[in-house]
Amino acid sequence: MSIQTTTVGSYPVPDWLSALPSEQAVIDATRVVFDTQRQAGIDLPTDGELYRFDVNHPDTNGMIEYFVHKLGGIDSRVGREDTAAFRSKHEMVFRSKPAAVVRGPITEGVLNLAEDCARAGKVAGGPFKFTLTSPYMLARTLLDTHYHDFAALNMAIADALAAQAADLICDCVQVDEANIPGNPADAPIAAAGINRVLDAVKGQKAVHFCFGNYGGQTIQKGEWAALISFLNSLRADHLVLELAHRPAADLDALKELDPKIGVGLGVVDIKVNHVESADEIARRIEAAEKKLGAGRVKFIHPDCGFWMLKRSIADRKIEALAKGRDRFEGR
Repeated sequence: MSIQTTTVGSYPVPDWLSALPSEQAVIDATRVVFDTQRQAGIDLPTDGELYRFDVNHPDTNGMIEYFVHKLGGIDSRVGREDTAAFRSKHEMVFRSKPAAVVRGPITEGVLNLAEDCARAGKVAGGPFKFTLTSPYMLARTLLDTHYHDFAALNMAIADALAAQAADLICDCVQVDEANIPGNPADAPIAAAGINRVLDAVKGQKAVHFCFGNYGGQTIQKGEWAALISFLNSLRADHLVLELAHRPAADLDALKELDPKIGVGLGVVDIKVNHVESADEIARRIEAAEKKLGAGRVKFIHPDCGFWMLKRSIADRKIEALAKGRDRFEGR
């Protein structure tokens, strides 16, 4: 079976959407993002995560706030004492204040991912992937004044997201996690929450992992070797892994990945402006297949989302991605 091309999630927001935002403009921009990917040769595109577009924060992709500000039991109003309490935990060095405060039992609130997904589906023009942030990553950004137990908080968020995931109509649902690679000790907690969401998904199930992509910077320190048992515990069809910006030893570690779980190979480095050539992409696929075995690579993709890159660079990178796959397969 041919290796499939996909993107990870976010895509550069069109300048005209930021300048003249409206609900119709978001729909039009979503259509443009889908069409751009399909024309470049992407088999399984995303909506660019434009369903999270916020006119007040057009340069971010809403990975945290879009979810936690809509869930019930969570207060987006963060006071001085809340900030001080969050900082005292020293859990997230790149956040100086919590995304929100948990003040009661978490419910689905006004989050409506089924509606978001359906809106994307109307302009997708074919198979597409829908993404959402993992319970563990969301939990790490919150100040909890209700559960007083991180594992319980994680599962409460997981239950709310699982209820939403059950109604998503798309070809693939991808759960995104960029915090656990730097915190492998929390693997059992993270796996429990992610699996709760995956079990609710009716279509293809994927999980994306990277070492952080905060303005193009690596946030987490770690290696894939420390996470193999965790990865093997996930009830996913395939993983979407950052590997282009990683040392070669990380690829060696993936030899121990359960054969039932497909490998999604990051072959485009989103932390640099350099546009890879088709030959570079093909060589990265070849190197992975030599180490992991023929047929183990099911998808190739960028390491992470493109939200912080210029549109002209992102467009050329995905074109190279598809051409590199074709070159590797001798098309």
